[in-house]
Amino acid sequence: MEMERQLLKEADLIRNIRDLLKRTIIQATNQIRSNRIQKEFCELDWSDKVETYHIDDKCVSYNNDSTNIQSHPSSVKFEENASTPKTWAQFSHDNISSAEQEKLASVQLRSLIQNIIHDAAEDLRLQRAAVNQAFHNHCRELDDAKLKLEQHLEQTLKDIGEEEANIVALKQAIRDKETYLKVAQTRLYDRSFRPNVELCKDEPQFRLVSEVEELTVFLEALKRKLMESEQCLKHLEETRMKLEKEIAVKANSISIDREKCLPFRIHYPVDLELASYKQ
Repeated sequence: MEMERQLLKEADLIRNIRDLLKRTIIQATNQIRSNRIQKEFCELDWSDKVETYHIDDKCVSYNNDSTNIQSHPSSVKFEENASTPKTWAQFSHDNISSAEQEKLASVQLRSLIQNIIHDAAEDLRLQRAAVNQAFHNHCRELDDAKLKLEQHLEQTLKDIGEEEANIVALKQAIRDKETYLKVAQTRLYDRSFRPNVELCKDEPQFRLVSEVEELTVFLEALKRKLMESEQCLKHLEETRMKLEKEIAVKANSISIDREKCLPFRIHYPVDLELASYKQ
């Protein structure tokens, strides 16, 4: 059904967004680590330059009248690990360039994260609305189905009442006809004892025989009708039980969807919570 399909779609969407956010967190964590590493490089370079500035500033202050000047013959040399102005400038440029690249990567990542959260929130909002609409539609369908079943049940109960009354009438009619048949058969039995020539096939005899035959045929028809009515009543009772069961199932489904599931949907994060990321 549509509601089930939308719920499964929402569950898949949430899982996909969760996995995407996990990957984004890893990406952001790696970027923060890169930023911190580059920050340390820049701080070390800045610290070295500050220290060098103070040394050179101190050297500028020396003159022939300075009292803290000394002889350092061993200092007249070039250190093997000393840089050149070109490598010094390149090193500083590389540090700045790397820092700018990490800064740009951070800006781009923040923009990507913002777009991801915005798109995820929008997808969740739309799917939430689709699921809620599917729930309401399904509840209306259940209400309509339950109403039709109740109307069918009402008509079935009416038919059961009519069929029960018909069975009572048929049984009474059978009892009445059996009484008439007994009267006719008793008359025939008693007349069979007429003596000698009085045992005549007269008009009453023909009428009684005809009456018995007619009553027998009529009784058989009534009994067949009674059997059909009882079978019909049995089917109606089976239909009644089936309808009552289906109505109970529909009522339970409505209770689950409207009274249990839908209240949980109220606690679904609102749009501002879904898109709570701030730049």
